[in-house]
Amino acid sequence: MSKILVDPAILAKAQEWLSSSFDEETRSRVQDLVENNPEELIESFYTDLDFGTGGLRGIMGVGTNRINKYTLGMTTQGLCNYLLKQNKDKKNSVAIAYDCRNNSKTFAKQVAQVFAANGIKAYLFSDLRPTPELSFAIRHLGCDSGIVLTASHNPKEYNGYKVYWNDGGQLVPPHDNGVIAEVRKVSINDVKFDFDKNLIEYIDESIDRAYLDEIKNLSLSNRGKNELKIVFTALHGTSVTLLPKALKENGFTNVLSVKEQEKPDGNFSTVESPNPEEAAALKMAVDLAVKENADLVIGCDPDADRVGIAVRDLNNNIILLNGNQTACLLVDYVLKMNKQNGTMPANPFIAETVVTTDLIEKIGTAYGVQTKKCLTGFKWIAEIIRENENQEKYMVGGEESYGYLIGDFVRDKDAIGAAVIIAEAAALAKASGSSLYKELISIYEKHGYYLERLISITKKGKAGKEEIQAMIEGFRNNPPQELGGSKVITYIDYKSGIVKNLENNSESKTGLPSSNFVQFITASGDKITARPSGTEPKIKFYFSVNTLLTSSLEFESTTSKLNNKIDAIITELGL
Repeated sequence: MSKILVDPAILAKAQEWLSSSFDEETRSRVQDLVENNPEELIESFYTDLDFGTGGLRGIMGVGTNRINKYTLGMTTQGLCNYLLKQNKDKKNSVAIAYDCRNNSKTFAKQVAQVFAANGIKAYLFSDLRPTPELSFAIRHLGCDSGIVLTASHNPKEYNGYKVYWNDGGQLVPPHDNGVIAEVRKVSINDVKFDFDKNLIEYIDESIDRAYLDEIKNLSLSNRGKNELKIVFTALHGTSVTLLPKALKENGFTNVLSVKEQEKPDGNFSTVESPNPEEAAALKMAVDLAVKENADLVIGCDPDADRVGIAVRDLNNNIILLNGNQTACLLVDYVLKMNKQNGTMPANPFIAETVVTTDLIEKIGTAYGVQTKKCLTGFKWIAEIIRENENQEKYMVGGEESYGYLIGDFVRDKDAIGAAVIIAEAAALAKASGSSLYKELISIYEKHGYYLERLISITKKGKAGKEEIQAMIEGFRNNPPQELGGSKVITYIDYKSGIVKNLENNSESKTGLPSSNFVQFITASGDKITARPSGTEPKIKFYFSVNTLLTSSLEFESTTSKLNNKIDAIITELGL
């Protein structure tokens, strides 16, 4: 086996971590990498962690490309410097939350100490809390910024650092680039650790109460709540702190919890991955639902911003719905009930990302409600809400990756509020002799049957990152001419912002910020997107195909035809 050669620049970077600026444990671990593990040394130091769609996220360990107290400390110092420059004439404050992951609580305290050392008031949750509550707390407390220590649904070796601005949304331009610029100026010797403990204030139940009260105000119907049987799983995460209480306060009295997954656990000991997008993560909940004859399964990811559900199909079997399907049900329910109740506001709008199903726009149009579209990442939906809040009213929105938001008191995806309204929609459907599954088929009959599928290809490390970039450049430079038997008529490069109409050879602009992904739309309205993930070592392919559904009796055969079409497109793309 040939010896791995370490680039001198990488080795020099690692040797900086052997200085007295770093604690003994860190120096010892770095020295071990230098002497015994060149491959891990390269992975730990070949680059610096950077902000993606979900902030800072990476594997825990020593090094500039790892999550540790030093990379978090330097990031926090950079954020402090930016805040102090932006708000020179006022006292700054931040809110800080953390999830169930290993080291999250310790990291959160260390981050709070850096803020306090810079004279910035830090409101720190006393225990783990859902990410959407952090977004709410920023607005409720009038903070200038906020942090949550989480890696969402990533595997157990990951942790992360999401940064929020004063509107409760994650950082967007110009603040994201401003913070990054400040962070890149910071060395370890610039980080302030000598803090005033009086600038750290613990928060908990009063914020919980205010947040839960807002969720109660989302309610659009009280029918059938006592009759709905729900199985809930926290997947070892933060939703256990609030969702059972939220369901109970909103009238759901028949809720069973998966006991083995109630306890917060950073090792996620009962699942391989705590991702509600994956069937395996919800298996224990589905098994319990089958055993107890439940109507609905609800499962949240570790920081409770995403929620997956399972429902009864036409044959009374429990099946999982994907993020697009759940989003369509939520949008239809919220708009329908507001129209029926006479509570539709003036100038309402809904929002979705460009990789989410176009069926959402069809539903909105049917209710006379505008749909606004944005890049992938819920921070862009939050930006849309902020930009329009004085002229238009945000109602509901979502993204295919199981993130939804009803109302605007939170400015990030909210699994707690969404789960309550999903349950409410299920209760009303059951009380009306229907079900969420039947309601979904009814939506398809009215607006067209849209079927989506996601394929994620994992490519880890430095070599994987380069391979992913080569794949996306291949699609950018050599776009397909035909997919699924239909001519490609529109090619969108979101990096350049150019939309090419291949029918008349014209070009226009997306009007969106630059982002490294491409999209193809065919003459039949099918949509295929290739996009490197901003938070994981993956390239994602989103497939959306559609057709008319004239009768529910044709649902299964039509589903088979659409799945075959996606299979054919996957083969054509060589995936």
